Amino acid sequence: MTMIVVLFNLKSGVNASDYEEWARTTDLPNVNRLPSVAQFSVLRTTGLLGSDAPAPFQYVELLEVKDMAQLGGDVSSETMQKVAAEFQQFADNPQFMLTESI
Repeated sequence: MTMIVVLFNLKSGVNASDYEEWARTTDLPNVNRLPSVAQFSVLRTTGLLGSDAPAPFQYVELLEVKDMAQLGGDVSSETMQKVAAEFQQFADNPQFMLTESI
């Protein structure tokens, strides 16, 4: 199973509470309904272990994908295209990393 890890900060001027409300009400429910997705989580970072320094990214998304080929079709829907466009208004240069268990 593939896990997609997304690391990002909010764009300058974006209110964190606005983003988090959108994530709870729009992003999480829509992505978790996709047939190709086993589980989708959005996490807010709180710091670096053993340090007072802030984490380099404000948010982490974890997307456990059952079927990568089907994911391509799922995200091409009109609803998911709208969700993706809205996400791009919040996130500053998100980094999408494909991972697999070892």
